[in-house]
Amino acid sequence: MTTMTLDQHITTASDMIGQVISGEATAPIVRGFFHEPTFTASYVVHDRATSRAAIIDSVLDFDQASGRTSSAFADAMIDYIRDAGLGVEFILETHAHADHLSAAPYMQEQLGGEIVIGHEILTVQEVFGKVFNEGTSFARDGSQFDRLISDGEQLQLGELEILALHVPGHTPADLAYVIGDAVFVGDTMFMPDYGTARADFPGGDARTLFRSIRRLMALPDATRVFLCHDYKAPGREDFVWETTVGKQREENVHAHDGISEDDFVAMRTARDKTLGMPKLILPSIQINMRAGHLPEPEPNGTRYLKLPLNSL
Repeated sequence: MTTMTLDQHITTASDMIGQVISGEATAPIVRGFFHEPTFTASYVVHDRATSRAAIIDSVLDFDQASGRTSSAFADAMIDYIRDAGLGVEFILETHAHADHLSAAPYMQEQLGGEIVIGHEILTVQEVFGKVFNEGTSFARDGSQFDRLISDGEQLQLGELEILALHVPGHTPADLAYVIGDAVFVGDTMFMPDYGTARADFPGGDARTLFRSIRRLMALPDATRVFLCHDYKAPGREDFVWETTVGKQREENVHAHDGISEDDFVAMRTARDKTLGMPKLILPSIQINMRAGHLPEPEPNGTRYLKLPLNSL
């Protein structure tokens, strides 16, 4: 693991992106899949030279009314990967999502690859382990994941490098992944006409989120930005989940150049007070803090999720 400063990590990321823009390196191939029930964008990213691939922010279908999971969305991604002849190295999570269930274990079973998340997932596990009264049977050391990575750490994807950038604020554990000329920003930012993520979950912080966003906006303007969600801003007909750093700096309605940190914090704090909890937050967090693994069956053979009352 590297020990560079935050600014040096951004310099490293900018150098990686600049090499692609200048033609010195090859851009990764990115295929997005949009899960409209949860407004989530998942990605398959691969190195064209070696066909080594990473999956980012996968989704397991979940019908809350019946308590049933299914895999149609994940299977579409798996079909694409197999048809393209790709080999999966990593199944990356940008954070422990509160709005959908991760399909990481299912995809790993089908395709292999290491399940990876940021090291600060330990903070999330500690907080929500208490919320759900998980007791000592729930490990809070991140061991449910195959690898925990920190700011500035790099992974090798064929001839490409994946650089992790810690971008907390939405949650303490958020990572963005720089791969070639692309950055996968999770829930830090949305499309420029929609703005930014909420910061009122346990461990979230609007001031920290602003600084994370400005850190990402220090990347080259031509950097491709791939988002984890789109909610189709008023007046826009289509879902979109790709933009650029330059567009974000110029047009992001919450955080464009010229918006001060204090103004952002005031806006984000007031806005967050008007938002209801995500529909799937309780099942999602219980499963995603376990790396997407379902709770262990009880003696009757059935798995159960908890519904804490008046706690969030």
